[in-house]
Amino acid sequence: MSEFKKGNISIHAQNIMPVIKRWLYSDKDIFIRELAANGCDAVTKYRMVTGADEEGLRVTVTVDPEKKELRFADNGIGMTAEEVDRYINQVAFSSAEEFLKKYQGDAEGGIIGHFGLGFYSAFMPADKVTIDTLSWQEGAKAVRWQSEDGMAFEMSESDRAERGTTVTLHISDDEKEFLDPYRVRQVLNRYCGYMAVPIYLEDASEKPAEPKEGEEPKQPQPINETHPLWLKAPKDCTEEEYKDCYRKLFNTFDEPLFWIHLNVDYPFNLKGILYFPRIRKDFGGQEGEIKLFNRQVFVADNIKEIIPEFLLLLRGVLDCPDLPLNVSRSFLQNDGYVKKLSAHITKKVADKLNALMNTERETYQTYWDDIHPFVKYGCLRDEKFYEAVKGSLLLKTTAGEYLTLDEYKSRNEGKADKKVYYTTDAARQAASVKLYTDRGIDVAVMDSLIDISFMQHIENEGEDGKRLTFARVDADTDGLTDADAAADDLPQDDLIKLFRDAVGDENLSVKLQALKDHDLPLMLLEDEQMRRYREMAQIYGQGFALPEKPEVVLNSACPAVRSLAAVEDEELRKLLARQYFDIARMSSRPLEKDELSRFIANSYRIAAKVSEK
Repeated sequence: MSEFKKGNISIHAQNIMPVIKRWLYSDKDIFIRELAANGCDAVTKYRMVTGADEEGLRVTVTVDPEKKELRFADNGIGMTAEEVDRYINQVAFSSAEEFLKKYQGDAEGGIIGHFGLGFYSAFMPADKVTIDTLSWQEGAKAVRWQSEDGMAFEMSESDRAERGTTVTLHISDDEKEFLDPYRVRQVLNRYCGYMAVPIYLEDASEKPAEPKEGEEPKQPQPINETHPLWLKAPKDCTEEEYKDCYRKLFNTFDEPLFWIHLNVDYPFNLKGILYFPRIRKDFGGQEGEIKLFNRQVFVADNIKEIIPEFLLLLRGVLDCPDLPLNVSRSFLQNDGYVKKLSAHITKKVADKLNALMNTERETYQTYWDDIHPFVKYGCLRDEKFYEAVKGSLLLKTTAGEYLTLDEYKSRNEGKADKKVYYTTDAARQAASVKLYTDRGIDVAVMDSLIDISFMQHIENEGEDGKRLTFARVDADTDGLTDADAAADDLPQDDLIKLFRDAVGDENLSVKLQALKDHDLPLMLLEDEQMRRYREMAQIYGQGFALPEKPEVVLNSACPAVRSLAAVEDEELRKLLARQYFDIARMSSRPLEKDELSRFIANSYRIAAKVSEK
């Protein structure tokens, strides 16, 4: 280039509309990603046109606080004056797209940037931007381009002697944070930690340490990992590599339970790893994190539109080359490609769960306590997912066994008529649980917040007459009564009145039944559906509280009840009746403050009464 050139940037109307609609930088530090990605593109292009993969190809980011400069240098393909004029001076003209039309095929790492557009993010923190570039083509002359506002520019010859490009940003006084090497490293780690070309960070104000006598000079290390695990074939990855990748991605010392390696080339391109962390049964304060990449360039995290809602507690990384770097949520919500991605991820999760269940059941069972909340949630949210995994859904029993729904039905056939008996608190409801386990009936543990909705879902599935229903161990006395223990000699009306008076509720439902466990004085029953409504209202903070309406079942086969009927001291009878009621209440929930105070006071009064005798 022999002459000095001035001009104004040309904006093509047909190209600027997509810019307005789809390119909006909400984070100002994104310019570091864009310029580093451009450098990687330049190196990738050089590899493609020359077929060479010489050592030393790299991108170097230099922080120079003294000069107030931030420089992005690469030794890639470079540009001629004509290319600068074409790709820099015409905003929204994509050099990457044109390059790929000319050089068909795919390169390692791919072409990730649109140089003519992403470059202009440089003006976000800078009051002047300079490009010095020398094309790889023989006989090319070095070119300098500079602009103070992104509109007016000057082009001239450059003294650059090496192939490649350096973009120099003169940082404005308002953006001095980008002259802090720590801040720049932080941004590079976030956005560029897995780009395909080595990226080095240098501090111009820091002199390299002199090696000690006899020592080799310490070689600088790139800030990025150029061959991330998720781009490798699953067969080439070890268990320890998966765990190390997890720790690095999420800056944790924890280990995942297991993972799914996504490696799809057709009908769409998707690479990634989904990790299953240990999940608390109440989900309290727990969030997943899915990092989205485009050809190793970080785009965003927690993009909920790509991951099915029920998998949002997972952690992982997805690399989707067909999604734009300038991804927006409104674009994702309406993109058919994204919906296919989401459906594929759901299928792969279901396949993994079924594979574990069918080939490594013992291992799968050890995961169940951690993963069952999100699996159940998935069944509620996605009918296809439920249909795919219903054979791998497990019930954990109070004996610590894990049974499928079909196995539960088979094992309890003739004892539990199409019912699954369950407990929400095996310790607190131990007396009621024992009534069933003594008869050889398995009792399932359903103690997570999602279980109420999950049980309802299972009850609504299947053909009429074959559906399972769930009943808590204190919902009814079906099959628990002892027909041989007669209760005709007990004063039923008297006992019913006694308990109504003791509890202070004249409408309290009380009945006498002989139970097979003769040691249990009474049970408090509550209708299954009414209790579920009440608990759901509590969980979701409804503005109303459904009252408890327990039914008292006095065990006429229990010696304690028979003795109570014979007590002559009326005050002692009421104290004992109230005490039996409160003890039974504690099997379903803790006593409230006033109830507990009364229970303790009554205990002392009963002890005093008995000692008087």
